[in-house]
Amino acid sequence: MSHTQHAPEPPTTVAHLNHTAVYASDRHLSAEFLAAVLGLRVGAPVGPFLPVDLGNGVTLDYYEKTDEPIQSQHYAFLVPEEQFDGMIGRLEAIGVTYYADPSHTRPGGVNDLFGGRGAYFDDPDGHNMEIMTRPYARP
Repeated sequence: MSHTQHAPEPPTTVAHLNHTAVYASDRHLSAEFLAAVLGLRVGAPVGPFLPVDLGNGVTLDYYEKTDEPIQSQHYAFLVPEEQFDGMIGRLEAIGVTYYADPSHTRPGGVNDLFGGRGAYFDDPDGHNMEIMTRPYARP
């Protein structure tokens, strides 16, 4: 009889994103900003990270980076249709311009891609954030 320990088998059919680090010049400001817009809460710090739990098993872990400029990234959030207007209202309430397009040429607009609604806005470090109510069609 063998007493060899075997590591659990990794999943073979799918990979789930668990977390990603988001660089910020002020992790508290950026995490609180996104949480406020999306109607979420900022979690307790985990080492140098400040997590925003998206509620689907994924966290955005804000990491303060002060030694060089923050490189803008794009983050897209699939949100419930019934919460979209509230998110737009929160952006308006805090004076953040939203756009119908990723290039930010149509201020105050909302797009209707794939039968849903979507908008783009910058976070405090210039990350291009997107909220959308329908996922993009993939070939």
